[in-house]
Formats: sequence, structure tokens, C-alpha cells
Amino acid sequence: MTVTAVALTGLAVTTLWWQLHAWRTPETLAGVGFTAGAGVGAPSHRFSLLVPARHEEAVLADTLERLLAGDHPDFEVVPIVGHDDDATRAVAERVAAAHPGRVHVVVDHSWPKNKPKALNAALPACTGDILGVFDAEDEVDLRLLRRVDAAFTASGAAVVQGGVQLMNYRSSWYSLRNCLEYFYWFRSRLHLHAQHRFIPLGGNTVFVRADLLRELGGWDEDCLAEDCELGVRLSSAGHTVEVCYDAHLVTREETPDSLRSLVKQRTRWDQGFLQVLHKGLWRDLPRWQRLLARFTLTSPFVQALTGISVPVSIALALATRVPVAFAVLSFVPAIPTLLALVFDALALREFGRIYYTRPRLLDYLRLVLGTVPYQLLLGVAAVRAVLRERRGERGWEKTEHVGAHRTPAAATTEPPMEPYPSEPYPSEPYPSDPEPAAGSAAGSWWNTVAGGGRA
Repeated sequence: MTVTAVALTGLAVTTLWWQLHAWRTPETLAGVGFTAGAGVGAPSHRFSLLVPARHEEAVLADTLERLLAGDHPDFEVVPIVGHDDDATRAVAERVAAAHPGRVHVVVDHSWPKNKPKALNAALPACTGDILGVFDAEDEVDLRLLRRVDAAFTASGAAVVQGGVQLMNYRSSWYSLRNCLEYFYWFRSRLHLHAQHRFIPLGGNTVFVRADLLRELGGWDEDCLAEDCELGVRLSSAGHTVEVCYDAHLVTREETPDSLRSLVKQRTRWDQGFLQVLHKGLWRDLPRWQRLLARFTLTSPFVQALTGISVPVSIALALATRVPVAFAVLSFVPAIPTLLALVFDALALREFGRIYYTRPRLLDYLRLVLGTVPYQLLLGVAAVRAVLRERRGERGWEKTEHVGAHRTPAAATTEPPMEPYPSEPYPSEPYPSDPEPAAGSAAGSWWNTVAGGGRA
């Protein structure tokens, strides 16, 4: 029990520390934005925006129209539909007919269907020198491509990873935690990975140089986490990934609409991480990067184990007669868990401040009360992923989309924003707030949140 308690505590502390990477100092927080593109001139790249869509007729049209409204001067939109999906294909072709020369529908004839096969089917049709990937339900900021273009020009990176944020945090008891996971991952954790040159890419709002992607052979069609696999492949080959986050340029998405969908989604991700772990490309990295890779690729399972073990160990300590010292040690892993809850509450307030919504007391209660059930869900998904992988079951379990992030009652909203180009859009939404002095503690995240902000 002693060894287990110490190990769980170490894992929980490490995860929490890495999760808060961006907020360690004012300098690290300032460095997460599109700093690489500041001051760069006119756009110089052509983009091909790939949108794989399977049974997405309910949301695809709005996504394509939103992409087409972007202010970049040179891009094409490439929706990818299955040969057996007439409803989605009809939507894509209707949008293409309304925008001749700007939308090129690709029909994927592969079988069985999955996302990487669809993406590879579109590669020969793409004319851009930069390929961007979006999901069929994405709400993309109209100014994003100009900032990504500038980031490529300034950094010379092989890949630019933008931010993604789930928005409908009140749709269900688990959606709040789901939204905060994305908030931490894209605003903070990915920047730690980029700094250490090992990065599992996100599934969308990721942009890759087309010639490099073709040279690498495209996406791995057998992997259930093709985004993660591509990032590991690029990291292992020494390519640079520029991670750029601006809260007002994130791509907005919705949480899974049911517990069943959430478990299936997490199962697919976890199983994909297992596949990347077993593939072993990360073993070519230097020692520290190998350690980071191993920890990251096993983290879904470690997180699930930690989340389940903490309440179980406490319950056992209270229900059984054990020496006092052992009983006390069994509570130790709960300390970082409680700290994480505090930071989660602060993150929820920061989320509300940025996206102009006021979290209610009920939201904070759902955050606290949902902690253990959510960890149990993650545990179920992790176990299911292991079982599927052992049985060789690698079918793509698709997440259903209903557009919940687009309904005013569920999604957070922002006040009207200046169109690009204008003055560079601030990373924080309140330019009237006084700027903290360079290096001062006033610039840290928790101090900003504690200072009240606007919510």
C-alpha cells in the first residue's frame, strides 16, 4: 500500500504540474499565443482545408460556409465524403455548386471507412502547399488562416497546431469536465510538448506542409489516433511543430452528446495511443523525450488508474483496520487530487471570463461532484481500449455530432469583434485592463483569476 500510495501521488503531481505549464510565469503564459506570426506581412501560402465527413449532413453545411467566409486570400475547401453516404455527399455538393472553384468534393471509396483513409484519399486532389484538417462540426474563426500563414512564414515550422475548445459546458454533467480538459490541453499542455520537441498532434486545426506530408506517406490508415501518430512520427524525425493558442482564434466544437458516445470516443483515443506506443517510433528520441513520450502515451491509463484508486484506497483505509501510518499514507494521493479540484475551479472561472459567460454555483457543484464519476468513465474507456486492442478490434467508432456548440442556449458567446486585419487581436479579451509589469506576479494566471476579471 505504501509503494502504491507514493507512486500514485508522484503520478498525480507530475500530471498536475505539466497541466499547469502555461501558467507558471507571465512569460510562459505570454508565449502560448501566435507570437511567431507577429508583424509578418501579407499571406504567402495557399491552403487546402480538408473536412472529412461521415453521416454529418446535419452540421456539415454550416462548417463549410464558415470556412469559406474566412479572410485569407488563397485557399480551397475539400470536404471528403464516403461513397455510401448519399446524404452527406448531397450537402457537400450543394455547397460546392454554390461556390464553384472554391470547394472540391472528394469521394472516399475505401472500406472499411475511417478518418485517416479519408484524409489520404484527398491528398492527390489538394493544390495548397499547406494542408489543414478540420472536423465536420467545427466553428472556425474567420481570421485564423492569416495568423497560421504568418506563423509558418515566421517560424519555418513543419506543422502549426492551433487551439480547439469545446463550448457547451452545460449540456450534461460530464460536458463541463470535458470542456476543461480541452482548455488545459490546448492552452497549456501542448506547449510543454512543443518545448521538449515531442508532441502528439490534435485531431483538427492542425496544419502541415503538403510536400512533407506526401514525403511521409500521409496518415497512418491503421491507427485510431492518426493525429497523435503523425505528431510522434514528425517528432521522431526531428521536425519542428509550432503550437499557437489564442482563446479568440480557437476552433469551437461540442462535447459528445451521450455517455455512450463519450466512452466510445475515449476508447478510440486510448486504443490509438496504445497503437502508437507499440509502434515504437518514439524510441528513436533522446532519453528525456523518450520518457515524456512513454508517460504521454500511457497517460490515459495512468490517469484512469489514479482517479479510480484514490477513492478506493481512502474507502479501504476507513473500512479496514490498518496501522495508523498506512491509513495516513492512503490519503496522500488525495492531496494532489484536491489541489487539482482547486485549479479546476479557477480554470472554470477563467473559461467564463474569456468566453463571456458566468459560471453558476451549480456549475461548480457539478465540477466537484462529477470528479469521481468522470474518472470512472475514463477508467471504463481505458479498460475497453485494452480489451479491443488485445482482440484485434480496430473498427472506427464514430462520435455523433448535433451542433450543440452552435445553439445560443448551450454555447458561450463573445461580443462583436474587429475583423482582421486590424491591431493584433489580444490574447486576453479585455484590452482595457492594465498591463502587468514584465515579470511581475500580477501576470500569473491564478493572480489574474483571483483579481476578479470580468465573468
